[in-house]
Amino acid sequence: MVSQGLPTKRLVLVVEYDGTRYHGFQLQARVPTIQGEIEQALLRLTGERIRIVGASRTDAGVHARGQVVGFRTRSALSTETFIKGLNYYLPQDIAVRAAFRVNNNFDLRREVISREYRYFIVNSSTPSPLERMRAYLVATPLNVDAMNKACQVLIGKHDFASFTWVGNLRSTVRTVYKAEVYKEGELVILDMKADSFLPQQIRRTVGALIKVGAGRTDVEAFWGLAGLKRPGLAGPTAPPYGLCLMKVDFRIDMARAEGEDLQH
Repeated sequence: MVSQGLPTKRLVLVVEYDGTRYHGFQLQARVPTIQGEIEQALLRLTGERIRIVGASRTDAGVHARGQVVGFRTRSALSTETFIKGLNYYLPQDIAVRAAFRVNNNFDLRREVISREYRYFIVNSSTPSPLERMRAYLVATPLNVDAMNKACQVLIGKHDFASFTWVGNLRSTVRTVYKAEVYKEGELVILDMKADSFLPQQIRRTVGALIKVGAGRTDVEAFWGLAGLKRPGLAGPTAPPYGLCLMKVDFRIDMARAEGEDLQH
């Protein structure tokens, strides 16, 4: 519970969730969100009304293995107790996997250096009930080599306006560190790592790459699309349930000893 005499401290949580029944990460009125569930669990655990900040605002239906959230608290509870206590109060489709104490000057959003996402496609003529809310079913055989070759043009610092529908962003320039398509059994997987992503950037990238893999367009046309820099050109937008936030990387090491203040 709240200890009014104690100074505030800042904690960071690593959170995993199934986004199927949520309207995205960010808090919204009268609909379930990941942020809303975590803040409610924090209230029940600590007695404090705490506002959390997320490293990446995942859309409705998008999953996460390595979302990171930060907040201030006056609670004297240990990081281990935060993990166990929050998992007691959270619904079964959200779990805290780790907790760290960081310096009070730590700014979570500014300290992020990259975000890693993975998109899953089931490339099969028959559906997979076990993967139906984790991967996008595409029955047409896909040329994975062509898809991988096409997405190499995305690596580097570029204007990715063609891969978002939003036309009034301050900047559509992003730096992509990794873009790779590969196959594991019936799964075709896209891995992307960047400093940050535009709204629907990965899902529109997947939609455009599927057209390449299915032979409805070619690698050179995809490269040309990437260079046009006009909002809404890439697509169609792949469904959200195939997308998962895998990892958030920071300037400091989050895996240091529990209870030790992490300094930047």
